[in-house]
Amino acid sequence: MKKIPFILANWKLNGNLLLIKQTLIRLNKERNFLKKLKIAIAPPIIYLSEAQKYIYDNKNIYLAAQNVDAHISGPFTGEISAYMLQEFGIKYVIIGHAERRQFHYEDYKVITKKFLILKQYNLIPVLCIGELYKDYANKEIRNICIKQINPILDVLGIESFKRTIIAYEPIWAIGTGKTPSPEYIQNAHLCIRSYLSQYDDSIAKNVVLQYGGSVNANNVLKILLQSDVDGILLGKSSIHLNEFLSILRIVSNFL
Repeated sequence: MKKIPFILANWKLNGNLLLIKQTLIRLNKERNFLKKLKIAIAPPIIYLSEAQKYIYDNKNIYLAAQNVDAHISGPFTGEISAYMLQEFGIKYVIIGHAERRQFHYEDYKVITKKFLILKQYNLIPVLCIGELYKDYANKEIRNICIKQINPILDVLGIESFKRTIIAYEPIWAIGTGKTPSPEYIQNAHLCIRSYLSQYDDSIAKNVVLQYGGSVNANNVLKILLQSDVDGILLGKSSIHLNEFLSILRIVSNFL
């Protein structure tokens, strides 16, 4: 592993006050052991304020948001802005997740607007990209990933990918228990990095590439050992505290 692994726990529509407290207290107790890692927790937005109480002065444990609106203010019921997240000290924000694309009909225009507004407020986007199973079967991974990156490149340019995380999540692997081989994941990440390097080699080398999709204690190390995998985006396994801690320990023990 060439970099400090960045592990982001996306709780989605799960969790409660007790889980927030239990998770962050346990992470704090083990922070010396886990100091080799960079960890971020993305609970439902309503719990971010409570979660802040348990962050203390940790230098490697952060809070993240699962979503942001493409506007700063206005008649957008139920939404939350980049300015509001910034006020709460949030550093990372997930955008473009397959579930937002599928269930909330977010297209590349909306995702590009969200990316731009996060940059304007000095927040770090975690841009999710990935292919359907039919694209996987047809070996279209490179074309699909480029198609999802290009709208941002076209509007904002390669400079916008400084201080950016790209999370490659094959849609067919999210929550299914199916995971592509480590070699396939490495190839997908290499495709993404190589494409960005055509615009700026330095930015491409420094962009953080995470993998997400049915990661567990049995496969996390094999995935992270791939040369172009810089971190992990966890879903289901991050809401089960013992499993989450097991994954963190496995990675930390190896470093």
